[in-house]
Amino acid sequence: MRQVVLDTETTGLEYKFGHRVIEIGCVELVNRRLTGHHFHHYINPEREVEQGALNVHGITNEFLLDKPLFGEVAADFLDFVKGAELIIHNAPFDMGFLNHELKLFDKSIGPLTHYCSVFDTLTFARKKHPGQRNSLDALSKRYSIDHFNRELHGALLDAEILALVYLAMTGGQSTLFSQSMDKKATSHAKNNAPKTTAKRTESTPLKIIPPTDEELKAHDEYLKFLNDKSDGQCVWLK
Repeated sequence: MRQVVLDTETTGLEYKFGHRVIEIGCVELVNRRLTGHHFHHYINPEREVEQGALNVHGITNEFLLDKPLFGEVAADFLDFVKGAELIIHNAPFDMGFLNHELKLFDKSIGPLTHYCSVFDTLTFARKKHPGQRNSLDALSKRYSIDHFNRELHGALLDAEILALVYLAMTGGQSTLFSQSMDKKATSHAKNNAPKTTAKRTESTPLKIIPPTDEELKAHDEYLKFLNDKSDGQCVWLK
């Protein structure tokens, strides 16, 4: 099972108002393991970056002047994501921008959903954690995922963080890495979480609390979800 975790940075919030993509970052997951393969490009948007967006990602107009146009990286981008499931946080935002860029480049290409499926981690998080903050930062803290001490957003770094959040949120496997991953990308919660030790004497009685019918049903549904996402490889169903 091949998945591509994707993030973008843009000149502003609305492609309908002429804003453009300035950075694409993707990391690859195969069978829920980060492979170390990635796609990353800065892009000349042929327009200025709005100050509000600049405050978020810090990518300046001057930096983007000598970068390739979207059309120059479009074929490589489609080759990288083709046939994969895209993992995106707030997918309508990134998909809207990328589909707009593809349409500007070549109307015959069609939307990204012609080439890959999409899993929106924000939609999933809202169902899993209703009534709570579910931004990428909030989820990183909830699942003890290292932010790599970032001060500004960046598409590739955010894609790496989202990959860890996705793995933790859908099965707790955020510690499965390829040896080829960059050292910064492999600094995760396991190395930073506080360690606690529980002590028990033989005289301490163990209280057994059986699950309710509702909890058993929720457990079965979650195992079915894991089995679907792992292409039938959920060990708890074997």
